[in-house]
Amino acid sequence: MSGEAVLIPDDRAFSRFKQECQSEEGWSFTYNKNNISVWIQVLEEDKSLHKIKCRMQCKDIPAETMYDVLHDIEYRRKWDANVIETFDIGKLTVNADVGYYSWKCPKPLKNRDVITLRSWLPMGNDYIIMNYSVKHVKYPPKKDLVRAVSIQTGYLIQRTGPISCTLTYLAQVDPRGSLPKWVVNKSSQFLAPKAMKRISKACLRYPEWKQKHNPAFKPWLYPEQNPLSNIPVGELSIQHAESLENIDESSLRESKDERAEHSPVTNEHESLKSQ
Repeated sequence: MSGEAVLIPDDRAFSRFKQECQSEEGWSFTYNKNNISVWIQVLEEDKSLHKIKCRMQCKDIPAETMYDVLHDIEYRRKWDANVIETFDIGKLTVNADVGYYSWKCPKPLKNRDVITLRSWLPMGNDYIIMNYSVKHVKYPPKKDLVRAVSIQTGYLIQRTGPISCTLTYLAQVDPRGSLPKWVVNKSSQFLAPKAMKRISKACLRYPEWKQKHNPAFKPWLYPEQNPLSNIPVGELSIQHAESLENIDESSLRESKDERAEHSPVTNEHESLKSQ
């Protein structure tokens, strides 16, 4: 997204996003294990600016369930271990809104947050959810968090059968800082695959959870259910990275707690606990 005006994505924008999710040109293949693949595209190495793309084959998750899970903000608070705070700010159209999300970063990095314009669209057998950063005067950067910039982030869900789908996650985020090399490496080799596995587990548990938590309420499918107030697009502006604080964390070393948590022994223990 470029230029000053805040634009609500049209069909062409969704098609471009889908094409980028499916393209392999310019991407470096970094991970392939247990039906999860990861690619990295380094854009500006000195600024830690890169794109990451993850793809997961799900043999026992319907595309519709995946779409619901990625939309359901109440359920996200339950399964997303990285979330600090997340809430909707207001709606723009029947398939676009503005929301806040803050998340934990690997220690000792500072945690990040974003304000994003999110939009979604079913496209035949596919579903797309995508976002980019905007500014809202009522939600300025917080002192204890680094305001990051989502240049373009989103999900492509493709139905591959009645109870199977493929999920592709594509993200280009400016973390507003120079990150250590180990963070980028860790993102592709550990954090991204772990996040995809967490989504998969959340999908398997969602039908039972949703039956007990307002099962008919799905405003992403039924816009008339949406309780959010309308936000005029004029209240929003493009969030330029250059206008935000830029911090240098390139010399920080991974904490001992983080290394222990992400060691092979701990990972195997986690997998046993979850069975």
